[in-house]
Amino acid sequence: MRFPRSGGVLIHPTSFPGRYGIGDLGEAAYRFVDFLEWCKQTIWQVLPLGPTGYGDSPYQAFSAFAGNPLLISPDRLVQEGYLPAGAVASVPNLPTYRVDFGPVINYKNELLRQAYEHFQEQGTAEQQEAFEQFCAVQAGWLDDFALFMALKAHHADQAGGVWNTWPKELVRRRPAALKKWAGTLNAEVVRHKFNQFLFFEQWLALKQYANERGIRIVGDVPIFVAFDSADVWANSDLFYLDRAGRPTFVAGVPPDYFSETGQRWGNPLYRWEVMASNDYAWWAERLKMVFTQVDVVRIDHFRGFEAYWEIPADEPTAVIGRWVKGPDAAFFQAMRETLGELPIIAEDLGVITPEVEALRDRFGFPGMKILQFAFGGDKKSDFLPHNFTHNCVVYTGTHDNETTVGWYLNASPAEQDHVRRYVARDGSDVAWDLIRLAYASVADTAVVPMQDLMSLGNEARMNYPGKSGGWWQWRYLPNMLTDLMALRLKEMTALYGRAPKEPEEDGETRGQGDKGTR
Repeated sequence: MRFPRSGGVLIHPTSFPGRYGIGDLGEAAYRFVDFLEWCKQTIWQVLPLGPTGYGDSPYQAFSAFAGNPLLISPDRLVQEGYLPAGAVASVPNLPTYRVDFGPVINYKNELLRQAYEHFQEQGTAEQQEAFEQFCAVQAGWLDDFALFMALKAHHADQAGGVWNTWPKELVRRRPAALKKWAGTLNAEVVRHKFNQFLFFEQWLALKQYANERGIRIVGDVPIFVAFDSADVWANSDLFYLDRAGRPTFVAGVPPDYFSETGQRWGNPLYRWEVMASNDYAWWAERLKMVFTQVDVVRIDHFRGFEAYWEIPADEPTAVIGRWVKGPDAAFFQAMRETLGELPIIAEDLGVITPEVEALRDRFGFPGMKILQFAFGGDKKSDFLPHNFTHNCVVYTGTHDNETTVGWYLNASPAEQDHVRRYVARDGSDVAWDLIRLAYASVADTAVVPMQDLMSLGNEARMNYPGKSGGWWQWRYLPNMLTDLMALRLKEMTALYGRAPKEPEEDGETRGQGDKGTR
């Protein structure tokens, strides 16, 4: 579907400033929305919002349905009566410019445990009723997820609690075993449900605040889910696993721009034929949930629906593998029949074939254009703005790229020369040169990572594909959201027709003067 001409910013909530060691859904998030509104932005793009697992990557979550409890704002818990003020009077000395996940996880988990105990002792009748209603409405995924998390913690000494190392009756989900353990671990199960209740209460309030100000939130759905997740444990028949619960084939991509050995993600692959037998019901529920959380969805690795790279699970890299046909148009047709119009952005980067493009275009999904990929090569590149179509989303870079400043400094002389000649500038303000290029383009949507708005170097890089450890940590400080930056972005947005239309005046003044002036 076509989106209105608009502009926006890419930043994950973990990157917001604050005193709790990680960005959250509190005051800084609301002030960021105010910043977007003042700058005439109508898009806020985030990364996946699920509870992070191995490597702290939002693309390897313990659930495709749950939210990340680390994003819950302690300050709002105090404001809403879930914590006494004294609980946040003293905060550990945590870094302000990056997320040190180990100490943050320990601190936030203990704080959330206090909130649960406080709720049990002093929760109001209204809060109790809201929690019970949440649990009832979300039971389809919440019951499995909460038990999964409680079981992981209980079996943490066994290979980190990975589900296929649990007792066989739990691995195979024998009903009697599930009932027994749900009772044994009831307190922990309910606590995990309570964390989810808090997350959704805070996130949906923030989303409403953004929507009321004309800002749509673009979410992110990884095509594959993590092996160590409630999704795979609770739906093992939908994945290629052996009798011991081990993946037989895993996901990834062959050697490419980012890695000469490819990327071996390790996610188990879907049994698409099994999913097709009930009209992809699990996927329909997944997308229903994500469209509850956000307004538009970017599907990461869209090309996997047309064909995906199948890697034998015993291969250490992604070099050896094969392309296997995916569900193709039948999947999106089923989703459209179940969910209606699909506001989807197709992440169509990497090895893209005419068949992938045909699938994207058949359903009218906008693809992605990355300006950092445009220079130094083929002058007919689809990433050069003079070759854009309207129905696309242009980015200076993404969470997987270097920052624009870092990329330019590391680019070859030929690339740098091409950039300077293309934008008719000297390269001294290259991040904003590319922002201008994006906003001036014919692309319906332009999105800029916050790091580029701040003209930061690679010290602010969010992720490096194929490398684990030490990523997803960047945060900005409050004084980095400057008035000058806001003015530049607001001016550029208005200049290139990406500002939202002002409401029409009443009858006697309509059509008089310049619309939008104050």
